[in-house]
Amino acid sequence: MRKTFLSIFSLSIISLSAFAVFASGPVFWRVNTRAEIEKGDAQGVSIADNGTITLAPALAEVFDTKQAYVWSAVADNSGNVYLGTGHEGRVFKVDASGKGSLLYKTSELDVMALAVDRTGNVYAGTSPDGKVYRIAPNGEAKVFFEPKTKYIWSLAFDAQGRLLVGTGDKGVIFRVNADGTGAPLVNTTQTNITALRVDPAGNIIAGTDPGGLVLRISPEGKAFTLFDSSQREIRDLAIGRNGEIYVLALAEAAGSGASNAAATSGGVTPPTPISDEGGVTITISDVQVLDGGGTSSGSSSSSSSGTTKSALYRLDANGASDALWDSKDAPAFAISQDANGQVLIGTGQKGRIYSVAAGQKATLLAQSSEGQISRFIRAGNQLYVASSNLGKLFKVSNETAASGSYTSSVRDASLTAAWGRVSWVGEGAIELQTRSGNTLKPDSTWSDWSTAVTSAEGDAIKSPASRYIQWRATLKRGTSVPPRLREVTISYLPRNIAPKITSITILPAGVSLQALPQPQIEGGGDQAGADGNTQSNQIVIPPRRVFQRGAISLQWQAEDRNGDAIEYSVFYRAANSGDYYPLKTALRDNYFTVDANALPDGRYVFKIVASDALSNPASLALTDDQETESIEIDNTPPSVTAEAPKVANNNAEVVFRASDTTSIIKRAEYQLDGSGWKSIFPADGIADSKREEFRVTVTLPDARPHVIAFRAFDANSNVGSAQVSVVGK
Repeated sequence: MRKTFLSIFSLSIISLSAFAVFASGPVFWRVNTRAEIEKGDAQGVSIADNGTITLAPALAEVFDTKQAYVWSAVADNSGNVYLGTGHEGRVFKVDASGKGSLLYKTSELDVMALAVDRTGNVYAGTSPDGKVYRIAPNGEAKVFFEPKTKYIWSLAFDAQGRLLVGTGDKGVIFRVNADGTGAPLVNTTQTNITALRVDPAGNIIAGTDPGGLVLRISPEGKAFTLFDSSQREIRDLAIGRNGEIYVLALAEAAGSGASNAAATSGGVTPPTPISDEGGVTITISDVQVLDGGGTSSGSSSSSSSGTTKSALYRLDANGASDALWDSKDAPAFAISQDANGQVLIGTGQKGRIYSVAAGQKATLLAQSSEGQISRFIRAGNQLYVASSNLGKLFKVSNETAASGSYTSSVRDASLTAAWGRVSWVGEGAIELQTRSGNTLKPDSTWSDWSTAVTSAEGDAIKSPASRYIQWRATLKRGTSVPPRLREVTISYLPRNIAPKITSITILPAGVSLQALPQPQIEGGGDQAGADGNTQSNQIVIPPRRVFQRGAISLQWQAEDRNGDAIEYSVFYRAANSGDYYPLKTALRDNYFTVDANALPDGRYVFKIVASDALSNPASLALTDDQETESIEIDNTPPSVTAEAPKVANNNAEVVFRASDTTSIIKRAEYQLDGSGWKSIFPADGIADSKREEFRVTVTLPDARPHVIAFRAFDANSNVGSAQVSVVGK
């Protein structure tokens, strides 16, 4: 639909009518890009970088810890998985068959790190008042090492089997012997050691907070900064098959908003605990629990600032880095390399798992039923993921799920709409359903999901007319062709709303409006049927103003909520009459100039009528109109008469009388012998009527003949004049 620059959308809720009419041009909602698809909810399906939806690897729940968070996880050589949780400081054991049980309950609130030695002993690092517990396979435990620090964030074994302990509040890495005796290996300039790995050469790779550094530490304790990220915290590390290092960095805005860790009387602020939008944010500083959504109080910037929340880097042995992935929306908490060399990323955005390789865009691999993916665990050839909000363990299958579903975001038609057809582009076993309602978020007042449409050619939508609609696709395995969904299209016809004239402006008399050439819009033509929520960015050059004696110009503004093309008509009537007559019809511009001689002198009222008939059948077209105040049209100059001059002592007085049949006498001027014009007021002191008397008194310079000229202007700038001759004495 072509729109004038004054035709705009007004996206507002409207009252419903049982006898609604609808605009003629349908709107087509096409969903075929990854950005649009990721707004929805994916259960058992993957989303490729081009937006294609396929079945995801099966994600089966194995064990529910009944805890809020899984902070840490590790597997032993027998295929057992151990989970460290918060905020009851528990360690759970899940065997290869999926049977889980409580292994040990510590005396601290959170088990932030786990490691397992070659004989199956589990080491648990706790916070606050950091301790390392050694837990035997039978569940017997004791404090193995107590470094006298607030936090223990990370654990790993070096090549000699000694335990490495990454701590917080002083940023110290301890090395602990098998008998529990230990000493600082390196004192860093950082506050927290958030991640520890050991590379094939025996070097320690450490991630830090708040500088977001990756350190390479020799077995002798010599530290070298390998990488300085632009984020606050190194959340996780992974050593690749060829010795490359994968680094997951987390920005301040992604977690609790912790500021730089510094010693205080109550303790220090730790690196960001796992949190997500809508979850519970935990800050451990002599442990304080903050309930709220997304980010907690503090100096953190919000995600709307445009900064990256999390990023994945790949480093070579010299620290040269490549950014593989980043997100301004999703905080990421864990990484792992899969059997195909792809790096998996666990996020706090709907518990989603992404897969990425160098030179490729990330794929949304799977989505869990919980809020966050907090850890990846590999037990032999089996990959597990641990979640938080709530704390559960899932098994990732090498096969796709038997079925999966994708639920779209909610579409706002802006007005009550009649739904048309739903169709899609894809292959395999796919079913589509719709539901509709009149609340932004689907609730119990929405319609039930419709019966399934199984043909890609689609069918008429059975959901009732309303303002909002949503669709759900179900993909099923079992046919010879794996299901792939590339695009979904829903058509609808918004309820027709009458255009609205919002204002009318009357320009000063004598101003005429002339159209200027408009720029050509690429891909012009009728835009009917385009997305009703898309506004034209067309640039319109306003008309030029020129002087034209007696011209009366009108300008107005109008809008149409449907985005329909608006056509205008201009009508007039005498101010003392009620009958309107057409002056101009089929007008596309939002202005009109009444020529000087188009109407006789008099007082008139003009009416502008806006119609959407160009975009609707005649029976469904709607209009709006608005009147002007009364306007005088006066193209006849005032009549001016003069009395005989009275001369005394070289002073001459002349009485001029000016009258007009239509408008008031606005002002008057006089001159003597062609000299400059001088203003003069009426005899009664104010120019406010159609008849005025003016007394002109001049001093004659000599006894020769002289001429006194006079002119009067009416309200429409028409000029009447007169002059008299006078001789001085």
